[in-house]
Amino acid sequence: MKYVALVYYQESIINRMSEKEWHDLNQECIAGVERLTEQGKFVTGQPLQPIETATTVRVRDDEVLISDGPFAETKEQLAGFYLLEANDLNEALQLASRIPPARFGSIEVRPARELPPKD
Repeated sequence: MKYVALVYYQESIINRMSEKEWHDLNQECIAGVERLTEQGKFVTGQPLQPIETATTVRVRDDEVLISDGPFAETKEQLAGFYLLEANDLNEALQLASRIPPARFGSIEVRPARELPPKD
C-alpha cells in the first residue's frame, strides 16, 4: 500500500541554519532516500520551495480566487513529501520516523487512495 509522508517544519528553523548545517541536512535526506530506494520503499518524493513562493487557488461559486502564500497560517509549513510503499500503517510510521526533519518538525502520514476506474 502507498502512504504519503508530508514533511512539515518551521521555515524559521531552516533559515537560522548555517550553510553547512543546511547542506548536511540535505545530504542526510539524500542518504535516507537512497536507503528507502534500496529497500523498495521509496516511490517518489520532492522537497518544496519556501512558502513565499506558494500560490493558493480556490473556486467558489464558479469564480477562481487566487491568493499569494499558503491557504492556512500554521506554525509549521509543508516542506516536501515522500511517497512510500509499506505493508501497513505501522511500517509507514516506522519509515517516516527516519525522515531527518522529523527531529525538528513533523511528518504527517496518510494512506494514499486510488481513484475509481473511469466509467
